[in-house]
Amino acid sequence: MKRTRYVSMLTTTLVMILALTASLSGCSPGSGSPTVLPETAPVKAKAGDPAIGNGSTVKLEYTLTDDKGALLDTNKEKEPLVYTHGQGQIIPGLEKALIGLRTGDAKHVVIRPEEAYGPIRPEAVVEVPKERIPEKLQTVGAHLVAQRKDGQPMHAFVKEVKEKTVVLDTNHPLAGKALTFDVKIVGIEAAQEKK
Repeated sequence: MKRTRYVSMLTTTLVMILALTASLSGCSPGSGSPTVLPETAPVKAKAGDPAIGNGSTVKLEYTLTDDKGALLDTNKEKEPLVYTHGQGQIIPGLEKALIGLRTGDAKHVVIRPEEAYGPIRPEAVVEVPKERIPEKLQTVGAHLVAQRKDGQPMHAFVKEVKEKTVVLDTNHPLAGKALTFDVKIVGIEAAQEKK
């Protein structure tokens, strides 16, 4: 009963497709569940510099790879990623791994799927009638963006095209993958210093 309601909700949501773009995901589920490896580089921060804690505004440089070492994303030589610690703006495993670091610190950390984008959920794979998907997007790997009832975007990838239906996968493309981050803390503004 629960599963039927969830699939029905996903199907209804997908009917409200607002924006559609075509692209290939190129992502496949990873395997294994490595543990977090806390390998922090020598501290380069001055005594008295703030450490990352709840409410800190953090600027960081990162490189993200999968469990096979393939580059997934990086912001090196670009603007640093800025987030507020403790607000759930980054994945939970990475947020936990950064607690206590200071400006100039570097860290290599492996995040298990459970603390990243979660496991692959079979119920997030739904089948919809072909007429609900534009013909040009009825291709394996095509990327669709729909709007949830709460207004948040929901991404789906075409997994299979059948005679009368299209199978959509609404799992995050990195679900089920162990993720490796190499991060460097570029700046920290402690919560009490915010204006």
